[in-house]
Parts: sequence; structure tokens; C-alpha cells
Amino acid sequence: MNDTKEGDKKVFMDNLTSVKEGKAEAFYPKAVFYNPVQEFNRDLTVAVISEFSQEYIAKKIEQAKRKGAKEASEQAVKREHTASKVETPAADISEDTETTGLKILEALSASGLRSMRFALEIPEVKEIVTNDYSEAAVEIIKHNAQHNKVQHLISPSCADAALLMYQHRSKKDRFDVVDLDPYGSPSPFLDAAVQAVTDGGLLCVTSTDTAVLCGNSPENCYAKYGSMPLRGSFCHEMALRIVLQSIQSHASRYSRYIIPLLAVSVDFYVRIFVLVYTGAQKMKRSAANMGMVYLCTGCETYSIQNLCKEIPTKGNNFKYCVATGPSVEEHCVHCGHRHHIGGPVWTAPIHDVEFVNRILKRIQGNPDALNTSQRIIGILSVISEELQDSPLHFTLDRLSTVVRTVTPSLVQLRSAILHAGYDVTFSHTCQGSLKTKAPSQVIWDIMRCWAKQNPPKDGKLTKGSAGKAILNKAPQLVANFELHPKANPKSRKEGLVRFQQNPEPNWGPKPIAKPQNDEDDVTPLEKSRRLQGKRKRRRVQEVKVIDYKKFPCKKNQEGLCTLGEDCKYSHDKDKVARQEEHMEVVQGCFSEDACK
Repeated sequence: MNDTKEGDKKVFMDNLTSVKEGKAEAFYPKAVFYNPVQEFNRDLTVAVISEFSQEYIAKKIEQAKRKGAKEASEQAVKREHTASKVETPAADISEDTETTGLKILEALSASGLRSMRFALEIPEVKEIVTNDYSEAAVEIIKHNAQHNKVQHLISPSCADAALLMYQHRSKKDRFDVVDLDPYGSPSPFLDAAVQAVTDGGLLCVTSTDTAVLCGNSPENCYAKYGSMPLRGSFCHEMALRIVLQSIQSHASRYSRYIIPLLAVSVDFYVRIFVLVYTGAQKMKRSAANMGMVYLCTGCETYSIQNLCKEIPTKGNNFKYCVATGPSVEEHCVHCGHRHHIGGPVWTAPIHDVEFVNRILKRIQGNPDALNTSQRIIGILSVISEELQDSPLHFTLDRLSTVVRTVTPSLVQLRSAILHAGYDVTFSHTCQGSLKTKAPSQVIWDIMRCWAKQNPPKDGKLTKGSAGKAILNKAPQLVANFELHPKANPKSRKEGLVRFQQNPEPNWGPKPIAKPQNDEDDVTPLEKSRRLQGKRKRRRVQEVKVIDYKKFPCKKNQEGLCTLGEDCKYSHDKDKVARQEEHMEVVQGCFSEDACK
């Protein structure tokens, strides 16, 4: 019997592939999804939860102490009233990991690699519920937990992710951290997730359907997230704000609200970390954090219209009023084109800079702990420099394209904006971005001044184009393109890895995992190459070779064809006669007499 079990185990192990990441080693078959490019995602998540846990557990200890003191006081009062001599000391729970440790849910686990890393790399973890809908995946999770010797922390679960989270809505059953990393959109799980997080807990969300969020399919984006995207140069930052808006809209239904800690757009996905709290009063403020976006179809100037105005009243209270608008005229004041309307989107800050700096300090103190630490340091450094109260951004190449002029350097354009009296930073979502509070009028005046120094070539600006309309107006300020001391940010000076190139060949989203069979015994890259041009080959095969000799030559009937037997059409008189007879029959079928 033991020999049979050992044989089955050997067959099972022979069909697995192992991967080492961080402190964990995980095994997975082809039927379980794994994407090595998302190591950055997992590294960043480990760093964020580790930093979050310090402050969160300290609060839990303080709450437990207060609760213990209150219970001891109540017991003392009860003893005085009952004159009891029995002593019931309060338990010291300040250092009890069972009471204060983190309870984490990884709702869509696949091989469970992320949970293994949580158990091995995040301090003071009490329990990790590692869930997947696939029974095969759950067996892999159990095997990986034993292999990494963390089975005392890992609780494997085979259930529908949304149903599992709905079952943990009560306060005593909620999780301190909920991690959602689905294949595609997280929208089917958000309603359950915002209820399954404890008050002050952390919700981590990944969305890999950035094509939808960036405007390739606006109707699908509205169906999934309740917002219309815009295909502007700021589309990746808008994608983050659309997901945040969607999370808040789900939370609002249960008198809950979110506080974003970090929102990152990287590679082919977005990754968002938010704290979830309960409170009807602060939940109402979410309306003031939402807005619509107007985008000019010509020059891509954008304007944001908040949905609600927040007016302070007595004390710390606020009155909320419907905003007035629109914030733009019917036609763009710069180029005369019309506007697209997108949103609603989250318009408040999307990062907690103090929290980001703490993560930076943690990683810089031990850069060897994470394989992608240099990239994390670079991206978080750019995020820490971003203007937090300035949603969306312009891009250098798009500004130059509109006016058809030579592109200035980033330092030159940033210097001009700084000399004009406005702050300017990068956005981590785009390499040539210009995030600034400067009005659009100032930006286009700077470009007009640049175009005077570097005029576009003849014929580049056509009549009725956005660039022509913009350059026909005189600038209201004189731009200064001399180097400003703050024009080159610290992250750029230090040469940090800020906007990494493609991590590896074919680095995008991997095909969804499927049950293994014989014909799938190839790598995804080999399968991709095999199927390359499949549709084109199919179309070529479907094209039938036409035998033109089946058709009579019309020129021959008129006596005008001089090709004779070389003509590709038929000169056979009998065939012509049969064709004419056939046409007479067909026409007779559609005559009025035939219809009667």
C-alpha cells in the first residue's frame, strides 16, 4: 500500500515545475496559473503588508489593552457588589500573536506562492486563508505549504472567492488583509471584498485588463467599473482612478470608505492598496472625491469637474452640495474642438506619501531581501515626488505633436513651468509626463513661445487643425527655458530604475491556465509561434480557385474578342446557349405570373 502511495506521489511530482521566489519555493503544474513577470507585484505586496502590519498590530495591541482594562474594571465592580472573594485576573494579551497577529485572505491563489511568501516573509502572521476554486490548485497549495513548512499558518480553501468573502462579513470573521489578484478584472469580487475587510484593514487589488481601463472598450469599462475611460495621454493614471472609484462605490453601499495608500500602474496591470474603514459621516465625503473628466478631441487639454462641493460648517462638520458646471465651454478655448466626457473617477490623492516613504526606508535598509528591490525603490521614489493634489497629466511628446514642432527636452519644459511659478513633477505611469497645477493656458503659452523659437516646417500645420488654432493666438506670458535648479528631480539625477523596459520577451499577460492534455505539452511561447498567422493562413486556404471557363465570354458574343483559345472565358457556343436558357428559366421564376 505504501509503495502505491509513493508511486502516485512520484508521478505527481514528475508533472510539476518548481519556482523559487523570495524565501519560498512553489511547485505548480500547467493547470495552475503562474506568471514570473508578476514577481514585482508580489515583492511590492510583501513590502506594503510588512509596513502596514507594524502600525496596525500596534493599534490592535492598544485596543486589546483598553478592552482588557475595561473588562477588569467591570469585574472589580461586579465583585464589590456581590462581595465575592474569587479573583479573576485579566489576561495579558499585549504580546499574544493569536490575538494580535494578521489574518490574511488570498482569495485567488492558484499555486499559493504568494501565501507562502506571506507566511515566510511577513512578521506576526496569525493565519493565511489560501483559496482557489480549482481542486487541483488546492492540492498544490497543500503540497507547497508542507514543502515550505508553513502548514501551521496556511489554511487551504476550495471555494468560490466571492462566496467565501461574503461568508466572512461579520465583524468577528473579517480579515485584516484581503488580497485580490484575479486573471483579468477584479470587478466580480469587489462587492464581497469591501465587506470582508476588518475596520482599518488593508485591501490589495490587481487589475490586468488595462486595455479596457485605458479606453479600448469603453462600454466594457462602464459595465465592469461604472466609469467611462478616455484614450488620452494620461490613460494609465486614469485607469488607477477608475478602479479606486469602483472600490469606493462598492464600499459606500455599506457605509464604508477607503483611504488609498499606494496605487501603481506598471507593466500590463494596475496594483492598488487601500485601507477600508466604517463610518457614515466620512463615507459621505466620497462624493466630493469623485469627478468627471472633459478631454478636448483636438489638443487633448483636460478639465476635471467634481461631482460634489464640500462646504465647512460648525465644528468639524461639512455640508455637501451638488456642483455647478460644466467646467468647460462647448468648444475648447484653445483649439475650438469639441470634448469627450469620461468618468466618474477618483480625484483625491491616490498615494499616502508618508507611508510610501516608510516603505522606501524599509527596502533601502535591506535591498537584498527582494529581487526587484531596485525597481521598487525607483518607482516609489517617483511616486514620493508626485504632486498628490493634481490629478492627471500632460505628456511632452503629445504637446509637441499638436503644434508640430521640435520636441523640447523634459528639463527645458519643466524649467519653463517652474519659472512661471508652478510646481511640476513626473507621474510614475508615463515616462514623458508633466504633472502640474499650472493652468492649461500657461502650458500652451509655453508651447507657443517654444514654437516661435523652433517654428514648424511649412505644410505641417493644416487649416482647421488644433495646432494651427493654438499658434494663431499670441502668448500671454514670456516663457523662460533656462535651466531651473528644481527642473531635474532627485530620482532622475540618481539614475534610479524608474520606467523599466520590457522585463523579458513575451512579457505580457500569460494565457489562462487550462486542464493539461497531450496537445498542450508545449510551452506557451512555442504554442504562440505555432499559431502565428493562423487566421491569415485560414483565409488563404478558404479562397477557392475560380474556373472562368465555366462562364461565357461576353466580348466573343459581340464578336470583339481577339484572344481565341487564350481567353480565360469560354467561347463554346453550346455552353453559351445553355447559359442563356438557364437565365430565362431563372427570370421566369421571378415573373409576376410565377408569383401568382
